[in-house]
Formats: sequence, structure tokens, C-alpha cells
Amino acid sequence: MKMLKIALNVALLGILIWFLAAHQQRIGRSILGRDSLAYWAAGKFLVHSENPYSPANVMALQQSQGYAAARPLMLRTPPWSLWMVLPLGWLSSFWAWVVWEGILLFSLIIALRLLWRIYGTSQRPPVVFLLAGYGFAAVPACLAAGQMGIVLALGIVLFFFFEQDDGFLAGAALLIPFTKPHIFSLIWLILAVWVVSRRRWSVLAGFGSGLLLSTGVAISLDPAVFWHYREMLSQAAIQKEFIPSFAGMVRLLFFRRFFVAQFVPLCAGLIWSGAYYWRNRGDWSWREHGPALLLVSVVTTPYSSWMADEAILLPAILVGVLWMHRAKLNIRSRLVVLMFILLNVLLLLILRAQVQPSSGIYFWSSLVWLGWYCYARSFRCGREAVRQPSPDLLQV
Repeated sequence: MKMLKIALNVALLGILIWFLAAHQQRIGRSILGRDSLAYWAAGKFLVHSENPYSPANVMALQQSQGYAAARPLMLRTPPWSLWMVLPLGWLSSFWAWVVWEGILLFSLIIALRLLWRIYGTSQRPPVVFLLAGYGFAAVPACLAAGQMGIVLALGIVLFFFFEQDDGFLAGAALLIPFTKPHIFSLIWLILAVWVVSRRRWSVLAGFGSGLLLSTGVAISLDPAVFWHYREMLSQAAIQKEFIPSFAGMVRLLFFRRFFVAQFVPLCAGLIWSGAYYWRNRGDWSWREHGPALLLVSVVTTPYSSWMADEAILLPAILVGVLWMHRAKLNIRSRLVVLMFILLNVLLLLILRAQVQPSSGIYFWSSLVWLGWYCYARSFRCGREAVRQPSPDLLQV
């Protein structure tokens, strides 16, 4: 039976590869505006030891693939993140997209299984847990855009998973979310205080080792990579862009001329996170308290691409699903849950209609996830014991 299952999976994979190869040109035209094109371009220049942050060179390369927009799709993550896109440079733009989508799906599956190991209470998760994980609007948004939010989510889940038993691996896992440090701004502040106060130097050692290794890889391929990165940011003039996040919308509506206004929500978040940590410092647990920090970080971040980045909120969404699943809900509570489901469906419909993030239409999504977590937490009975992880990470 096991061999039959393996053979069936191999056959399905073969059919998928054949289909992609047979329809490569038609599919390739539809993926030219996705972020995987930026990752591929950066990887392509890296493997040739060239500047991955050159707008002119990136534009020329992308146009050679049929890209027709007026501005290039640039990789804006820091040099220590380049290891993530380096392997894509050995592929064509089409197969780089295929591989990247495979990485996203694999990251999603592993993240869901690890989250069940952390928060689950039985061998197998309920159907509602899987439906919520795969149907969480930020997940298909990330897959559609070819973004990296799901990979970042896996990084934070790995940190939660390893933190209690293996500080070095937990710290090394943080290199993944450090790819976009601004989205996790509140996490880094509390993490620094926690490491020092608890003397968790192994976490710091794991993170530092990963950071040094990844930075070394980038510098070995492009010795001036940090200068090139700084030059790219100065040319991008991010302060003049509309950022389709909650902070960006607040600035657009009330303080359009003042870029500093975009950091006001972050300042409020920093104050809240400090008070939150201080109140729970005696029994601080990243598995228990980390999801709330993730949510407030996303709501208050001054810079975020759009809803695809919110895939990092998988732990907060799914732990809320489990709280509600274990509770006995009355009619009113069921209606509230239905309201959140409909809001999620509405976001999926907007995504299906291919409304551009630059329209600002997705800015309220992070507020929905925050509202869901706060409401679900009210159904949490006492301090639930979090299960210890099973040695078999992939067994659900």
C-alpha cells in the first residue's frame, strides 16, 4: 500500500512537470509581473558575480523575458537574504517560478504540520484546521504573487518549534524572517530583551552564525553588495511611494506630505509590546505570546508590500481556530465566526479579481486578522498546556 502511494505521487508529479513543460510559453506570459521574476533576476546576476541591485540591468534582463512594465521588479531585501534566491539564478525565469512556487507550497505544508505539533492535542488535526491554513487569504495571495511570506512564516514557526529545546537551531531559524526585518519589528525588540534577561546565548549564537554565513555568501559573490543595496534604496525613493499597509493608508489620508507619520503606528506598537512583555515576563513563552506580537507588528509596520506578507500570521490565525474549535459556541458566537469567514472570502474575491495592491484596497486585512485573534482569545480556557513536539516533524 505504501509503495502504491509513492508510485501514485511520482506519477502525479511527472504529469505536472509534463503539463508545465508543454504549456511553458502560455503560462510564462502570465507570470511576468510576479515577484518571483525579481528573485530570479537577482539570482541570475549573483551567479555571475554581478550587482543584483542594479535597476538598469534588472530592467534589461526582465525585458528580455517579455516584461513590459515601466519599472523593474526589484529585490529589496538586504544582502543577507540573497542566499534564498541564489539557486534560482541557474534556471530560466519560467522554471524559477515553478521551483519558487514549489518552495512556497512545501513551506506551507511543513509550517502547518509543525504548528499542529506545537498547538495540537491529538495525532491528526481537524479538517477545520487544514481548511483555515490553506484558505487563509494571505496564503493564496502569496502564492499568486510569487512572494516570500509563506517562507517567512515557516521561519518563525521553526523558531517557535525549536526555542524550548534547541536554542541554536531556533536562532538560526530567525535568519529566515530577518529577510524582511521591518515586518517583525516588535519581535526583534522583545527578542533582544528576552535573550539578555534569560541569558539564552545559544539563540544569539545560532542567529549570529547564520547571519555571518549568509552575509559571507553575498559578499563572496559581490564584494560591493552592501554599497549596491544602499544605492538601490536611495534611487527607489521609498518615502515617496504609497505603501498599501495600514500605516501607509493612515499617512495617505491624513498626513500625505509627512513620511514620518508612517512610523506613528510603529511607535504605538513599541509602547504596547514593551508593556505586553513586562506584564508577562515571568512566564514568557514564544509559543503562547509570540502570535500576538506578530499581529501587532504587521498592523503597525511602516513598510509592507501587501497582503502576501501577512502569511506570517499563520500561527496567530490557526491558534485562534483551535481555541474556537474547542469551545462550545452559542448562536451569537457562530455568527461572529461567520462574519470573519465572509471577510476572508471577500479578500479572496478581491484577489481573484486581480485588484492591484497599489489601489490600497487590502489595507484593512491586517485589522481583520487582529480582530479574529482578539475575539478567539476570549474563548481560550485558562492557560492551555502546549504539547511538546514529536521527534517526527513530518508526521501529522
